[in-house]
Amino acid sequence: MPKGKSIKDLQMEVDTYISQFKEGYFSPLAMVARLTEELGELAREVNHYYGEKPKKSSETEKAIDEELGDLLFVIICLANSLNIDLEEAHDYVMNKFNTRDKDRWTRIENKSEESK
Repeated sequence: MPKGKSIKDLQMEVDTYISQFKEGYFSPLAMVARLTEELGELAREVNHYYGEKPKKSSETEKAIDEELGDLLFVIICLANSLNIDLEEAHDYVMNKFNTRDKDRWTRIENKSEESK
């Protein structure tokens, strides 16, 4: 699998995969339900690795990166089904954080300024 894919590449790859099936994309509501399911699976794995709930010996081993990948796939499916360009959506959100929330958090001071 090639590295360095853009979000647009990911959206096209998922669309190519989904387009080979008559059923196509699920409805937006079904995909939001699926997002909830995948997020729950991610939360369970994070809780096993970093929380207070150890895995049962009968539970299969899943990795957090696998669960994040599942979540990303469904997010891309939802965006594609609604004709949303995720690069544009990301740019919009980053602009919002860089303007509205620019002074919300404590910034790390520049190391060159610390030595003055």
